[in-house]
Amino acid sequence: MQFSVTVLGSNSALPTSERYPTAQILNVSERFFLIDCGEGTQMQLRKNHIRFTRINHIFISHLHGDHCFGLMGLISTLGLLGRTADLHIYGHGDLERIFQPQLDYFCREMAYKVVFHVVNTGVSEVVYEDNKVLVTSIPLKHRIPTCGYLFQERQSDNHIIKEQIDFYQIPVKSIAGIKKGADFTTESGELIPNQILTIPGPAPRSYAFCSDTKYAESIVPLIKDVDLLYHEATFLSVDEKLAAKTFHSTARQAAHIAKLANAKQLIIGHFSTRYKDLSLFEKEAATVFANTSIAKEGCEFVVPYQTK
Repeated sequence: MQFSVTVLGSNSALPTSERYPTAQILNVSERFFLIDCGEGTQMQLRKNHIRFTRINHIFISHLHGDHCFGLMGLISTLGLLGRTADLHIYGHGDLERIFQPQLDYFCREMAYKVVFHVVNTGVSEVVYEDNKVLVTSIPLKHRIPTCGYLFQERQSDNHIIKEQIDFYQIPVKSIAGIKKGADFTTESGELIPNQILTIPGPAPRSYAFCSDTKYAESIVPLIKDVDLLYHEATFLSVDEKLAAKTFHSTARQAAHIAKLANAKQLIIGHFSTRYKDLSLFEKEAATVFANTSIAKEGCEFVVPYQTK
C-alpha cells in the first residue's frame, strides 16, 4: 500500500517563479492529507494530477500567510466543483476565527460543510485517527503558536500462511480472527497457536512534518525512529544568527535533529528566497546526516515497507 509525500511548495515567505510557499500531500493507503496550504496550492495540485475531491483532511501548522493563504481559494474551488462531503481542517484556534467570516461572505451557498478542529500547539496529542493512520501534533518553537504533525500508519493484520489453511482445514469464517491474532482449534480439539498459522504484517511507516521552528531538541523524543522526516531549513549556517533571531533553522541544524531522532531519511525545505542555489542546503545537511534530500516542487518521496 502507498505511503508517500508529494512536495507542492518548498519556499518560505514569498513565492518565486520556480518555488511555491509550503504545501505537501501525504498519501496513506489512498487517504490524501494536505499539510499546510500556501498560496498557489490548488495550482500545484493540478500540476501533480492530484484530484481535489480526494482531500478530506487539511492540517495547518501555523497562521503565517505562506502556510495558509491558499486555503480560502481551495475551499471556494471545492464548492464550485460541487463538493458535498465535509472538509476537516486542523490548526490553531484562531484559524476558524479568521476564516469563518470569509466563508460567511464568499461561500454562503456552498453545498458542503467546513469543520474546524482546534489543535493545542503547546502539547503533543492525538489530533486525528482512523483505521489506517494516527496523527499526533508536535509542538514547535516559532514566533507564533506552531506545531508539526506526526503521521503513523496503523499496524496491519498478520498474514495467514496459505499452506496452513489447507493443512489444518481452516474455514473461511475463522480467517479474519486468525489474522487479528486468534488461535485456531481444529475439529479434533487441537489448539493451533497463532504464530504457527501467521507471519507478522509489515512494520507500520511514519512521516513527521516539522514546519517553521528554531533548533529544538525537545521534538526528538516525539519523532524518534521516524521513517521520513521533513524539517524546515530556511537558512544556511552562514546565517545562523539570523535563523535564531527569526525562529528558524539552518540546514545543518535540521540534519542534527534527524541524526538525534535516528530518522531514516530527511527532507529539508522552506528555503529563504535569498538563496538561489539550493544544492548548498543539501551539501551542508549531508555533512551531518547523509540521507538528506531537498524539497522540490513535484518531488515524491515514497516510504517503502520495512522488514521487522
